[in-house]
Amino acid sequence: MKELNLNARDLEWKESHRHAAGTMAKEFLSDKEQGITAILLKLEPGWKMSEHGHVLTEIHYVLEGEYESQGKTFSAGTFRIIPKETNHGPFSSRTGATILVLWVDTPR
Repeated sequence: MKELNLNARDLEWKESHRHAAGTMAKEFLSDKEQGITAILLKLEPGWKMSEHGHVLTEIHYVLEGEYESQGKTFSAGTFRIIPKETNHGPFSSRTGATILVLWVDTPR
């Protein structure tokens, strides 16, 4: 993998078609060969997304706001690892949130 240096302020928010309506994203990296994707997600107040799963491990770091899932609230400063092949959700955000999300291929 090559060194990568980006400033999120230089990237435009774009509607994410991989997520529920109302999700905006800034994509930092998508390298299927290395098994890693990194994006910044912006959830609008009232945002909702149904339960789902992934073939990769999913990592969240909540930068601003908060979201709810499985009866828990994950607020700014929360670091979360969701193991691959684990169903998670549904998700919602009353206040909106900005989350750094990584998907990585991890050993079982």
